[in-house]
Amino acid sequence: MSKIHVTTTVNGDEVEFLADPRESLLDCLRDHLGLTGSKEGCGTGDCGACSVTLDGTLVCSCLVLGVEAEGRQVATIEGMAEGNELHPLQRKFLEHAALQCGFCTPGILVAAKALLEKTPDPTETEVRYWLAGNLCRCTGYDKIIRAVLDAAAEMRQEAA
Repeated sequence: MSKIHVTTTVNGDEVEFLADPRESLLDCLRDHLGLTGSKEGCGTGDCGACSVTLDGTLVCSCLVLGVEAEGRQVATIEGMAEGNELHPLQRKFLEHAALQCGFCTPGILVAAKALLEKTPDPTETEVRYWLAGNLCRCTGYDKIIRAVLDAAAEMRQEAA
């Protein structure tokens, strides 16, 4: 099968790659662009380890075809920090020890960032509901939730 030329914007940079029409966006990000932060946990959209945003909408990149990124905006964990400056969510995850093995962390961080962009002052219930699609086998979720709420509070202060 012939490959399709895809031009898209990933983390603010225009990129191009050749994709097999059957390849997932996750595989294209990892194999063609070298962006290995997003992980394949299940391949069925159940675990959230591959979470990215596509035109601002949170998606499981294992369920999106790479060719569907044509002309669109993709944001991955690699674009979260600004240079050497960690995003508040990343800092708070470290401060709250909200990770262990780290496999699920990129997807959770991308999902949490999408939540805070939509809802800057979420309740604990809203954070738990929003992150319900991101599974973690190592930690209890309490530290993750506390880190997200703490980051939200810091981000609101910075915005004020």
